[in-house]
Amino acid sequence: MQREPGKVSIVITNYNRAAYLIECLNSLKQQSYVNTEIVFVDDASTDRSVDIVQAWCEENGLAGTEAFVLVRMPRNVGFSGAVTTGLFVARGEFIAVQDADDFSHPQRLEKQVSYLRNHPEIALVGASYATFEDAEDENKRVFEQAKWLRYGEDIRKVYQNGGHCVCHGTIMFKGAAFDLIGGLSRRIVGAEDYEFIVKFLHNKDQIANIPEILYYYRQHASQRSLAYYPHKE
Repeated sequence: MQREPGKVSIVITNYNRAAYLIECLNSLKQQSYVNTEIVFVDDASTDRSVDIVQAWCEENGLAGTEAFVLVRMPRNVGFSGAVTTGLFVARGEFIAVQDADDFSHPQRLEKQVSYLRNHPEIALVGASYATFEDAEDENKRVFEQAKWLRYGEDIRKVYQNGGHCVCHGTIMFKGAAFDLIGGLSRRIVGAEDYEFIVKFLHNKDQIANIPEILYYYRQHASQRSLAYYPHKE
């Protein structure tokens, strides 16, 4: 597949996150970087997720356009299978990941594309993010910057020692790099995102984090990460 120069493919995977989809999608529609496509992979949800997404596309003029690709899995394949499906559908020069229950800063894509263009040695870039407790009243949200991320040369050192310091939901990477390393493993449940990032390092690529908060991570009772990292800050 010939990748489209300048285009950012944003891969969202969803399983029963209907309550959060509008805020997630609106944050992507409001991006300052406009050459994008959204690849939305629904992993056989049993709630109203697909109806909500289709209605949102109609309201925003994206239904039936190349700017929004809806992939409906015939059965639930799990996190790694759904993400990998979306990554292989993506056509952009750059690929970004977005979790269905989170949202992005309006300049996230612009700043990550600029970083990758200005640092040709970097194949993948993440960003700092802020966590917030789920609440009905958006005005009562309290945001706290994550403290476990690392930057610069410290990133490779952390992964060499078996640690983790890049948030999967914040990453953007070059499509050409993905074409070489492939998708997420289905062998390690709960650590698929860790192994995916390490594959870039094994391919002798460099990775980075932007210290600015460009992503907002929702904490709620049913989030997937609680099953594996219940105390992560």
